[in-house]
Amino acid sequence: MPVQMTVTPESFPIAGSFTISRGSKTEAKVVTVRLTDGVHGGQGECVPYARYGETVESVVEVLTALVPEVAQGLDRVGLQDRLKPGAARNALDCAFWDLEAKRAGQPVWRLLGLQEPKPLSVTYTLSLGTPESMQAAAEKEAHRPLLKVKLGGEGDVERIRVVRAGAPNSAIIVDANEGWSLEQYKALAPVFLDLGVKLVEQPFPAGRDDALFGLDRVLPVCADESCHDTASLVSLRGKYDAVNIKLDKTGGLTEALLMRDAAVEAGFGIMVGCMVGTSLAMAPAFLVAQGAAFVDLDGPLLLARDREPGIAYDGAVMPLPPRGLWG
Repeated sequence: MPVQMTVTPESFPIAGSFTISRGSKTEAKVVTVRLTDGVHGGQGECVPYARYGETVESVVEVLTALVPEVAQGLDRVGLQDRLKPGAARNALDCAFWDLEAKRAGQPVWRLLGLQEPKPLSVTYTLSLGTPESMQAAAEKEAHRPLLKVKLGGEGDVERIRVVRAGAPNSAIIVDANEGWSLEQYKALAPVFLDLGVKLVEQPFPAGRDDALFGLDRVLPVCADESCHDTASLVSLRGKYDAVNIKLDKTGGLTEALLMRDAAVEAGFGIMVGCMVGTSLAMAPAFLVAQGAAFVDLDGPLLLARDREPGIAYDGAVMPLPPRGLWG
């Protein structure tokens, strides 16, 4: 039987709201791809991101157009050239991997020839807010070993000071989401180091980050919006110390694994991150994150409702995703 494909937009409520320098949201809008050959099924999820010109509607349109091609034999290998890196390819790539695993009766990690994955320690993200709200959030999550703090430019020093006061024993990484200037980096980096910050993500706008060349990066800098797939690594050399690999940017697990290996070979530190999505989006990224210095796969922890079955996080520990979910 030909492989049948369905494309479904879905929404999952966020616990409260999630705010970064570009705005706030109260729900995670995702697109789910489901495949079936009549016996076995596979599924994958993506989170369209407006920063990259994506909407739920545009991703659904791109994927729906592929339904006849999938029925006619388009597979995961052919998909890599059929779609560009991005959310749409991610959902379908991961659904293909899940279908392959179900057909083989083997987990994806074994199909890939990888060692059995181990539980991971994940970050917990504090969204951008007032110093008072961020301190309260830090106090609530002070038991976690690593906090990721969203920043917005003005007032960032005070935000980190109160987060440090609220969570004195947690390591901290910060995400500027392209919101800093060169002058702000130079002023903030030594202060943040004194406050125990380990790394800053994407301080400058993508495409306007050449100031990082030759900069004394006393606070290590991780590329996010500036890096998407393996091909983007060349332009990051000399500017960034680490890269944040997200499957919604790479266009799926297939490219994410290639990018990780190439980034390690090029000497970059590895962070594996996510958009705010469900456990279905985290499950493939779990494989990429094995051995990563920073694992930012906390999307389901920010939701008021996750998929069933979901990943059973135990505090900061992310265990192996259930096979009934993916892989």
